[in-house]
Amino acid sequence: MGLSNIYEAVLFIVIISAVAVTSKEQLSTRECEDLGFTGLALCSDCNTFAEYVKDQELVADCLKCCTEDSDDSMSKAWNSTALNAGSKYLGAILEACMRKLVFYPEIVGFIEEEKDKFPTVRVQYVFNSPPKLIMLDEEGQHKETIRIDNWKREHMLQFLQEKVKPTSASAKI
Repeated sequence: MGLSNIYEAVLFIVIISAVAVTSKEQLSTRECEDLGFTGLALCSDCNTFAEYVKDQELVADCLKCCTEDSDDSMSKAWNSTALNAGSKYLGAILEACMRKLVFYPEIVGFIEEEKDKFPTVRVQYVFNSPPKLIMLDEEGQHKETIRIDNWKREHMLQFLQEKVKPTSASAKI
């Protein structure tokens, strides 16, 4: 592959990425899952993906399901979920792989010491699942999924206090 071909390929990827980012069409969580994307990837991951996968439609779908990169993981969560401007969720499921929890001491600490403060949040162990919060609407249906791998315990506390409806300790999901 000649040097001019490399420049053309890089230019093509940059142009495709710029077009996709400027005309950012977001798909719903359900649509992304149907396409095989969790909606939890960062857009920079999609750009890396584009370097290896030559299917531009697949890359475009990735870009429709990704979250903009940010240095602050909490602002990613607050922005990516658009968090319904003040609305609250009925509850949440904290989903994680039990075998991988050893790599997430902040999440373990939250589960062991803080989770009981949130009676409508339950823990669900799913093999190979990255740590995430699955937010539930009024009908108990999955409304939104948020990756929490890099969150500190205080991030989880603050997020759940602000976004999950308070309820009596007797209520369970």
